[in-house]
Amino acid sequence: MRRRTLIGGVAAASAALAAGLYRFTDLFAKHYPPTPYDDLLGQLTDREQAAKLGASATSASDAASQAAQLRGSLQGRELATAANADIAAGRLVEVDGWLLPQTLAQLCALAAKV
Repeated sequence: MRRRTLIGGVAAASAALAAGLYRFTDLFAKHYPPTPYDDLLGQLTDREQAAKLGASATSASDAASQAAQLRGSLQGRELATAANADIAAGRLVEVDGWLLPQTLAQLCALAAKV
């Protein structure tokens, strides 16, 4: 066996191991079950913590109508841009003693419902 073949085999095995760890564990990145709202929830950094905060938010609407409203308010923008626009316009919501931009509070409530 030549040294180049051995090094290539070790590199390929290492790449396969890293890909497997990335895909099938939460070691490098969190993996969530697919939902119809992944386009919105993908903007959250930590969906689990957002769901905990969103459970405290009071929202009587169902997930589908809330997602439609969020898609309209985001309109292809990043969450940070929409949150800054909410802050500038004074659209703030109190959740568990925290003042949050309205878009972020709705997104957290959606994460709690899914």
